[in-house]
Amino acid sequence: MKKIALAVLAVSAVTATAAPAFAAPWQNINQRQAQLDRRIDMGVRSGQITRAEARNLRAEFRGIARLEARYRATGGLQAWERVDLDRRFDRLSIKIRWQANDRDHRLDHDRR
Repeated sequence: MKKIALAVLAVSAVTATAAPAFAAPWQNINQRQAQLDRRIDMGVRSGQITRAEARNLRAEFRGIARLEARYRATGGLQAWERVDLDRRFDRLSIKIRWQANDRDHRLDHDRR
């Protein structure tokens, strides 16, 4: 009985960790860019991201877009180039989340 319970527990643990991976399917680069741009815009509109933070995030965003254009200029994206762009987009996504939750907007209002 203990072996069966242990096996069920192991299967459920594997299923629980694999589910988030299926919940967020891979997005192509254009979708990813649009989503990140939308998140920056929404952050500015909601006041979670300051205009200065948005300016820096967009500068990084444009840098990644320029890099993508350079990669594509050589005749399409290689696998390692896609991985590099994905990694850069992941870091930008983390920065957007960080800036949206750093409470800069609340601190400015609290000081007044």
